[in-house]
Amino acid sequence: MTSSLLTPRGRVRSGDGGAAVGGTDPTPILDWRHPSVSALLPEISVPLDGESPADDPIATLRRAHRWIAGAVRPVYSVRDDRPVSEVLRRRRGSCSQRLAVLEAVARASGVATRVRGLVVDGRYWYPRFPGLRRLVPDQVVLAWPEFALDSSWLPVSELFGALDELSARPGGGFTNSGTETLFDAVSRTAIDWDGTTACPADSASCDLSAHVLTDLGHFDSRDELFARHGQTLCGMARLVAEPVLGRRSAGA
Repeated sequence: MTSSLLTPRGRVRSGDGGAAVGGTDPTPILDWRHPSVSALLPEISVPLDGESPADDPIATLRRAHRWIAGAVRPVYSVRDDRPVSEVLRRRRGSCSQRLAVLEAVARASGVATRVRGLVVDGRYWYPRFPGLRRLVPDQVVLAWPEFALDSSWLPVSELFGALDELSARPGGGFTNSGTETLFDAVSRTAIDWDGTTACPADSASCDLSAHVLTDLGHFDSRDELFARHGQTLCGMARLVAEPVLGRRSAGA
């Protein structure tokens, strides 16, 4: 049984997002002009053996993803509006915060980004909080990044390959349990919010469309999404929960 007591009041979460054009400008969350963010670029600009040239934006974003996965510890932070520079200073962040770091790197590299807003059923997070189900919010607002590449928008779920290709890889789909997060999972398996992927019989969990309550549409930035639809938890709940969850490792 999920809870609606911890979610923002007075918010009508409907699909009102328009044809977002995205951009490369810094925002309060994607503060890529901060020295801690810009300092990442030299670290991820040099391709490894066998990788695409340094000027290949997809290869750069993949390297950035791998760097974030190794350097920023996954935790259950509930502050979706935390600036990327602060996430990097702490070296820990939620799935949403780690995705924001990837967006900031993209914008700093000249790749425009936007987000797709999804309202996901809170029950999908039950495996992570087996003893605290009554405190799990009934709705989780998810900012799913997209990158402007080759005159089209590439969702982060396809950064490491097409969904059909990813779903066929060994290891199964994403189960939302254990230490793996959505951020980590996109590099190895399909994360399909639309139910369009032909999932193998043993990887049915690559189709996550049944957990989507509302598709909010596209927004120029995650700042705009959260300003219009609020974060997952109300302000008081974030204030109380953040000191504990903000340090708790994912899967703990």
